[in-house]
Amino acid sequence: MRVLGFITKIKFKANPVGFNQFRSRGLSDSKFFNGNDSVLPVLIVGAGPVGLVLSILLTKLGVKCAVLEKGKSFSKHPQAHFINNRTMEVFRKIDGLAEEIQRSQPPVELWRKFIYCTSLSGSILGSVDHMQPQDFEKIVSPISVAHFSQYKLTASLLKQLEDLSFHVHTSESFEGLNRRPLMGQEILMGHECVSIDATGQCVDVTVAFLKEGKCMEKNVQCNILVGADGAGSTIRKLVGIDLSGEKDMQKLVSVHFLSRDLGQYLINERPGMLFFIFNTEAIGVLVAHDLKQGEFVLQMPFYPPQQNIEDFSPEICKKLIFKLVGQELSDIDVIDIKPWVMHAEVAEKFVCNDNRIILAGDAAHRFPPAGGFGMNTGIQDAHNLAWKIASVVKGIAPSSILETYETERKPIAIFNTALSVQNFRAAMSVPAALGLDPTIANSVHQVINSGVGSVLPSGLQRAILDGIFTIGRAQLSEHLLNESHPLGSMRLAKLRHIFEEGKSLQLQFPAEDLGFRYRKGALIPESDSVLGAPELPTGHRRDYVPSADPGSRLPHLNVKVLSNLSNEICSTLDLVSGDKVEFLLIIAPVEESYHLAHAAFKLAKEFEVSAKMLWKLKGHPLHHHGGISVR
Repeated sequence: MRVLGFITKIKFKANPVGFNQFRSRGLSDSKFFNGNDSVLPVLIVGAGPVGLVLSILLTKLGVKCAVLEKGKSFSKHPQAHFINNRTMEVFRKIDGLAEEIQRSQPPVELWRKFIYCTSLSGSILGSVDHMQPQDFEKIVSPISVAHFSQYKLTASLLKQLEDLSFHVHTSESFEGLNRRPLMGQEILMGHECVSIDATGQCVDVTVAFLKEGKCMEKNVQCNILVGADGAGSTIRKLVGIDLSGEKDMQKLVSVHFLSRDLGQYLINERPGMLFFIFNTEAIGVLVAHDLKQGEFVLQMPFYPPQQNIEDFSPEICKKLIFKLVGQELSDIDVIDIKPWVMHAEVAEKFVCNDNRIILAGDAAHRFPPAGGFGMNTGIQDAHNLAWKIASVVKGIAPSSILETYETERKPIAIFNTALSVQNFRAAMSVPAALGLDPTIANSVHQVINSGVGSVLPSGLQRAILDGIFTIGRAQLSEHLLNESHPLGSMRLAKLRHIFEEGKSLQLQFPAEDLGFRYRKGALIPESDSVLGAPELPTGHRRDYVPSADPGSRLPHLNVKVLSNLSNEICSTLDLVSGDKVEFLLIIAPVEESYHLAHAAFKLAKEFEVSAKMLWKLKGHPLHHHGGISVR
């Protein structure tokens, strides 16, 4: 069986467990849904991509929901930008979204490479092309990866929600908020969750907002509360869920700026997505969000308290950008400057309070940005969660099915944490090869902060840190870093080896993006096989190998759907419904399969569970419940 694109297994016994217990237990969950119209079925906190995607999927599945967002407006900071294969497959289920992203993103020729250089106009130390021929052939997936900034994705998701009759309100514009319960299909901006009480029949959420400069509070009641409110999740803190993993791996400053001149120069001379720049005056990573629009984000290491955010004023940032570009720019416009901290942590729990409070996205896991796992993992959390919430709301399944969200998604989060850390370490191998080992810089900084250096005056601490960094960057001088110098030649040879062996930062992980598997959860594993330990992440790109094992993604295959009207060709992924909770049974044209299908449909009808059957035709088409022939 397949539900929303993942393979499960069905078993039939004298007393069939599946449909019978799911249906009766689902209807008995009175503590979840008591028929009170003033109680919202689902409240989502956080209007980032994860919260918005979840609200779209739930609405398409017929579940009423609303969204609270602490911010008064949607961020224009580009943030995440790489959308992997599996997430693009999820977006194909959201009317026209994947196609809009493909139309609107920059041409792939402008972002397929990572470039390592001494400046944007200086020597190229190496480049890595992250797109392979098979990435364009649509063999393992009906759609390719994409490069599309998060704020643009947010705008596209809001357009989708508008088409689903959602309305966006601010605290100032939303009249009558205190006089009525939330009705669903609403996004409330500038509303912050300040307390949660889940001891009663529903979850009571206290929401704070400003009205005409005055702080107001409102109580919202819901059956299920989903915290999709980011890495610093208020919901996670309020319910007391801890994180485990590696904290404070690196502190950085993110500088969002525009320069069409720089964009046009890079289009003509060295197009790429990421530029790793190392010279004696500055070090940074430039993310080219859109070369045609000239939109960039510069990431630079940040060492507080010796450095503070005031050291990165717009004028200072412009000078740093000029040093990294290798020349001045006349049209540079610094939009935003933000400090941030890199973590690699996963929440101890994803589901709590009798399955009524759930964490998703960065609220449940926060990764280094290496590989783009954060937003992608979060959106796939939402995809996994949506049909399970709908199953409970509609009485198809008991509330205990929500526990399988954690059972399935937490191991994926832990795996992706390890993989993103490996990928981050791979990124650090490049400066290390050039004589700039980042672990040494971090160790020195730690000694200054907590060792003998902590008793020194702050000005002297800053001078020591700056002096050490200046000495370190001297390793990048043209006098040293060239083929004629023995040490420089050795370092450049080591750098080439890293690139040739695929040991630098990677962009794509097809085996992990498409080949991850739920080993337990809302499925029955194969009884005749012993599950070995999951394969450990390698940090290298590996090809995806399709699998029909329970818990695996339904493999993509082009099929021809036979009907009275047309012989439409589509992906097997398109056969799975996105608008209702529906089981899909794909069988072989043999007698045993027909008996299985007959039993499945009998139970589906008896317990009012939607199901459909498809089979590979042998000879001429059959027209009982539909059919497919493999092309």
